[in-house]
Amino acid sequence: MKRSIGISARTLVTIIAAIPLASPAHAIALTDAEALDEQCEGCETIIVTGTANNYVTATIDTATKTDTPLIDIPQTVSVITREQLDDQAHHSLADVLRYVPGTTVGQGEGNRDQITLRGQNTTADFFVDGVRDDVQYYRGLYNIERVEILKGPYALIFGRGGGGGILNRVQKSPVVNKSFAASQASLNSFGAWDVSADLNAPLTDSLAVRLNATYESFDNHRDFVGGERYALNPYIAARLGANWKFGLSYEYVHDDRVTDRGVPSISTAAGQPNRPIPGYDSQFFGVPGINRTTLEAHIAKLRLDGQLNDNLNFTGSILYGDYDKLYENVFANGAATTQNGTVALDAYSDPTTRQNFIAQGNLIWEVSTGPLAHKMLFGIEYGDQKTANQRLGRIFVPGNSFSLSNPVFPSVAFTTPTRNTESEVEFFSAYGQNQISLSDHFDVVVGLRYDHFEITGTDFIPNPDRPFARTDDKLSPRMGLIWKPVENASVYASYSQSFLPRAGDQFVSLTATQQNLAPEKFTNREIGAKWDIRPDLNVTLALFQLDRTNATTPDPANPLATINIGKTRTRGVELALTGHITPDWQVSTGYSWQDGHLRGNEGVALGQVPKHQISLWNRYDLSERLGLGMGVVHQSSQFAAIRTSPTITRLPGFTRVDAAMYFDISEAVQLQANIENLFDTNYFSDEHNVNNITPGAPVNGRVTVKVRF
Repeated sequence: MKRSIGISARTLVTIIAAIPLASPAHAIALTDAEALDEQCEGCETIIVTGTANNYVTATIDTATKTDTPLIDIPQTVSVITREQLDDQAHHSLADVLRYVPGTTVGQGEGNRDQITLRGQNTTADFFVDGVRDDVQYYRGLYNIERVEILKGPYALIFGRGGGGGILNRVQKSPVVNKSFAASQASLNSFGAWDVSADLNAPLTDSLAVRLNATYESFDNHRDFVGGERYALNPYIAARLGANWKFGLSYEYVHDDRVTDRGVPSISTAAGQPNRPIPGYDSQFFGVPGINRTTLEAHIAKLRLDGQLNDNLNFTGSILYGDYDKLYENVFANGAATTQNGTVALDAYSDPTTRQNFIAQGNLIWEVSTGPLAHKMLFGIEYGDQKTANQRLGRIFVPGNSFSLSNPVFPSVAFTTPTRNTESEVEFFSAYGQNQISLSDHFDVVVGLRYDHFEITGTDFIPNPDRPFARTDDKLSPRMGLIWKPVENASVYASYSQSFLPRAGDQFVSLTATQQNLAPEKFTNREIGAKWDIRPDLNVTLALFQLDRTNATTPDPANPLATINIGKTRTRGVELALTGHITPDWQVSTGYSWQDGHLRGNEGVALGQVPKHQISLWNRYDLSERLGLGMGVVHQSSQFAAIRTSPTITRLPGFTRVDAAMYFDISEAVQLQANIENLFDTNYFSDEHNVNNITPGAPVNGRVTVKVRF
């Protein structure tokens, strides 16, 4: 039976969440960010990484490693602020990204974040405060100030990978001059619940500490799915004299949950795409007690910012992370024979340990040469990443087929080692960038990065005496031209490149064939326009073409293997509007059109690239105390993997409607209710491959209570 609070409780919480939407009371709940801003008027954040105005962010330092207005960045950047995260009750990066057009959420085999940006699938292009965070796990939002999605290759700033873009989380940091505390608790109609706290304490007029903590209990609409996560993040920051700032953060994460790889596909007609099997939205295709993933992580981050003289600044970061992860799963390994037939199963156990050490330092020099103003960046980065990974095969008793008409779970034992690798990645990078103001109307951004990437390792099972190794030295350019006809509008054109070594995202193996292949290469050409209609309202438009060469992809016939597919191309259009339409009405809306295919064969579509995506989130404040929210997500159909055959599974398109209410009970207590999938749409939300597809959740509600002191 399902481990949850039951259907009656689920229905009850959904009804409770819906009641305030019909309530005549007039109140509005402040988000945590707003509450802290009100208490901390005049406070100073010790570590600053950008500025925001409700849903609108004006500047960030991630895209260029310099504090730059978004209007002056010649590539697409989507920013989800803390206020929007709270208004939509987001609890995972998957929640966030469903409202970011041009970004597709992957299932991640039920054990990690996985996304597709502009047709490029990744498990590693994640960063925290601009530092690589590439281990496979689920990242929390409890200690995050905002989420930034930067589209297109960004090797100049971030190094290898990032072919379709990167995702950066900005941590909450300490503030001085004011103490504050905020906490919240929430419960949804499936029985999932969480509590979190955010505490800030100035210790002196130049030293402060901030503590964020959370506990989450998982449950959802799928049978046997559950688990827990708890995390703690103390962060201390100080001013060192008048011009220097220092921060030290430590995060501990414990995550223990069921791995769920969804439902298989079923064939339709000869020569037609398979489709996700209907009618089994809650059926678990794993084995209870076997499907499990655990993570124990310790992440320490040091940051130093300072002014060397009037026009020369330094920023530096060091991150050390120690990660111990295990995932074991049983999953559908073939299409269902019939609607009530059988499904083939497979399974494996995969323990991994990783130690990351990454250090980077940057000099930012602002200088003028005649009529030209320069903001120049010079930086270096060094990293050492050690990984140990094993994989164990399985024995099924009585067999590895699962009957849909008589669903009895088999017994599974993991006994046969199929992989045992140790690898070390060492990389060094040096880069330079110049943001040149040619006049009041024209800016140029040019830069070049050199990366030395070296991997060494051994797979002790097939070739204990034949270690694998490869070294790559790559140059990655970036160029952008920005025309500002008026101060609050820009038109830009940009060109950028990135690369991905043959070791891939996670460095667990490197075959003899792969050792001899050049890295994958990504080239992005983009034109666009940005207009700050008002300081609190902006619109952006981008047209892009992203080419990938030497491309590989998981084999649809055997997802554990990869195949070389040559060259791919993704073309697209992205449009976004964010901010206040009126003083009481905020929106965050976007549309994307994408076409991804093999170059030279447009009939072979890329996987997980829907042609159309639309998102619209509204918050309207009816009075000083009452606010309502309404959101719509639309995604057209997409193939689960690259369409190398006519029967590759196709997920149908869907439209989902969400709603919310914000009610201010008092100055210190707020009540929030969110309803997901208001009209109970039946849909499939994401997938890992052609036979691991996640059914979307039915209508469900979440009630959140927030308290501030």
